[in-house]
Amino acid sequence: MMSNKLKKSIVREALPKPNILQLSEYNITQKIMESLINACHRSVLFSIIHTSKDAPKISEELNISLSAVYKTLSKLENLTLVEIERFDFVDGKKIKLYKSRIGRAEITLENNDATLHLFPNSSTLVNNS
Repeated sequence: MMSNKLKKSIVREALPKPNILQLSEYNITQKIMESLINACHRSVLFSIIHTSKDAPKISEELNISLSAVYKTLSKLENLTLVEIERFDFVDGKKIKLYKSRIGRAEITLENNDATLHLFPNSSTLVNNS
């Protein structure tokens, strides 16, 4: 019987070593897929596809704590899935209004690999034209 150490070395030799760009692309794609699997992230994204909203409005509509909404928006913004569409000024405070940059996402499983397809938010394209 083959030892686990020997099995791992055979697998390592069989797989090509990815370069730094491939690793970076894989990591980003993986993070986006993980984000889309998260129910809170999806709920926030769906709520801002057609209309830009501030964090308190999202929190109220989705019945999610405000801190969770802010954390989610921060993560989604870092992954470039949401953008700050504009700022409103209320009582001298600068309020960010967020909008989803994607209208649809598909994850395809083929040949032992997952492929992520992101489609732009058509309502964002219309507003930016």
